[in-house]
Amino acid sequence: MKLGVDAGELPDETEELWLAFDWIHVACGGHAGDAASMARVAAACAGRVQIGAHPSYPDRASFGRVSMAIAPAALAAAVAEQCRALAAIARVHHAKPHGALYHDADRDPVLAAAFVDGVVAAVGPVAIVGPPAGSLRDAARARGLPYLREGFADRGMRADGSLVPRGQPGALLLDPAAAAAQALRIAANVDILCIHGDSPGALAIARAVREVTREVMR
Repeated sequence: MKLGVDAGELPDETEELWLAFDWIHVACGGHAGDAASMARVAAACAGRVQIGAHPSYPDRASFGRVSMAIAPAALAAAVAEQCRALAAIARVHHAKPHGALYHDADRDPVLAAAFVDGVVAAVGPVAIVGPPAGSLRDAARARGLPYLREGFADRGMRADGSLVPRGQPGALLLDPAAAAAQALRIAANVDILCIHGDSPGALAIARAVREVTREVMR
């Protein structure tokens, strides 16, 4: 079981937060992040945390959280550009879509293939992180790429396993004990547990989740 964090999105993120994880998914310009923020993450994490790209729709205005009407070739080019920006600074170990693209690629085989094509064009056959099942998983496996099924410790979940949309009551789990309990519930069905670096109290949540997953792995 790995712990992953979506990071490099806020200027006040701490190295202590990043180093609490096994894998870090770094904003690389589409929704947030720039060369300076990527370099800061890379300097702190190199050799200690696996560094991955976290590309999104090219939409900084909406933080990548709004679906876009974009041609597959244009999406692949945008994803490749973001991955190359990170690859110029650090070795890219894996890639995970951000925000609306994460969910859209899960549902749409065309978008999923465009995302994977963009990643591979930029950084080669790296691992892909995404939802446990769906089009993104299928696209990664069709290209022979390792695929890690992801679950969220700090996001509310509906009965069908989908996430409670941001802005709705219960969308965020900010109590470390509640996040740890959710992590324990879903750990058997995922390969990596994610916490968002911009969640209030993310470090405390990470420590609580680490503790319960340590117990699971014994």
